[in-house]
Amino acid sequence: MSFAPLRSFAVAFFLSSVLALHLGCDAAEENLAPAPPPAAEESERSDQKKIIAFGDSLTAGFGIGLDEAYPAVLQEMIDREGYRYEVINAGVSGETSAGGVRRLSWVLDQREVEAIVLALGGNDGLRGLPPQEMKKNLATLIEEAKSRDITVLLAGFEAPPDARDRYVRDFVAVFPELAQEHDVTLMPSLLQGVIGVSELNQPDGKHPNAEGARVVAENVWSYLKPLLTTP
Repeated sequence: MSFAPLRSFAVAFFLSSVLALHLGCDAAEENLAPAPPPAAEESERSDQKKIIAFGDSLTAGFGIGLDEAYPAVLQEMIDREGYRYEVINAGVSGETSAGGVRRLSWVLDQREVEAIVLALGGNDGLRGLPPQEMKKNLATLIEEAKSRDITVLLAGFEAPPDARDRYVRDFVAVFPELAQEHDVTLMPSLLQGVIGVSELNQPDGKHPNAEGARVVAENVWSYLKPLLTTP
């Protein structure tokens, strides 16, 4: 299959307004391992089941740090409502779906994980990688999690209503297809309410600021809460 349409105006507009707006990462951002939580906090939460936030720069909190990234805000919400879970930030800036496949087992091993928020794929789109390759990788991640009895919340992307380019349509279609084929919950857009809102984004126009990360956390919590064991 040829991916020449990626160079068309329609795709360039889509990637710049939806993907590049929030998921663009410099090469220097790639392969940054998530920092471990402070030892004291880890000890306090050692008996709690884990929720893994597995993604790229949006999850890693590029530009705002781990303390203000959406997983940290999600932890606040969970604690406030009396749920006993520890949210582990397993975001790596610049991560692709293939990179996620290489490291998921390491992230899940030796942890009692109940749920995973799977938010990868944006960097695949930015690089023009075949959507079916991304789909295969994401399916591998989903099945690995399900084989361990881990609940999966899959975060996707939504195309502009007038998007007509074949690559764009194929890219965004991957996520609902995966949710249906693998019977997992789909969150249609991780960035709902954040895209294009200048006051919710950093000056680079690519990443949510601290306030934007709170909106992302609220988005995630609205889909994740029904999947968890009640307090």
